Formats: sequence, structure tokens, C-alpha cells
Amino acid sequence: MCEELMGSWKLVDFSSDDFCKYMEAVGVSFLVRKAASHLKPDVAISKNGNEWHIKTTSTFKNTDLCFELEKEFEETTADGRKVMTIVTLENGVLIQKQTWDGQESTITREVKDGRMITTCIFKDVKCVRTYDRK
Repeated sequence: MCEELMGSWKLVDFSSDDFCKYMEAVGVSFLVRKAASHLKPDVAISKNGNEWHIKTTSTFKNTDLCFELEKEFEETTADGRKVMTIVTLENGVLIQKQTWDGQESTITREVKDGRMITTCIFKDVKCVRTYDRK
């Protein structure tokens, strides 16, 4: 089921307002929110043995998230926050839970109708970003 997620994706549909609200809720600074809200990053998901990679590239910042499923690790987010992260795969949905200072954010990635749907949730704030295969 995870094979659907593998490959390169380009952002094609998103609400910059919802993304800004999400970033503000998790504590991203004003300047970074303004810069990031208009980016259309590419995402490449790959797997080598048990190690997963989610590479995000944009004109502002590139990140490479390396992890093994169900093993907690320290992540430095694209905006520089330090969080503890655990990623699971449930019914073809990659679920990334980030925790810090008693807070929790969830980012899910799943393929629906050939598109990767990324949903970012923090408390009652939700942002959906849609990607097409490159």
C-alpha cells in the first residue's frame, strides 16, 4: 500500500490562508509564515529497506526527513523548531505526529484518485495541500 506514496510530487492546490493559520498555530514566526505561504514545494518520497525519506524542495528551504516507521526521533522542522516525531503507516496513510512542549501536530499523507493529499492538523486548525505526480 505504501507504494502509491513513492515518487515525486508537485503542489497544485492549497489555501495559503489555511496554511498560514496552521503555521501560526504551531508557532512559526511571522516572517517565515509570509515567505512559506506562497511557496509551491516539490515532495519526493522514497524508501530504502526500513528507512524512509521525505524530501521537500522549494526556493526557500529544502528538507530531508529520514526515519523508520514507529521509531520516535528528533526532527528539526523547516522553520527550525525542535520536535519529537513518530511516523506510522495505517491503511496506506502515512501519519506523522510531532510533539513539543505538551503540544501535538499531525501531518497525514495519502493518495486519493492519483493525487497525494497532505493534511496538517493542530488542535482545531486544519490545512489540506494537494499534490500531483511530477
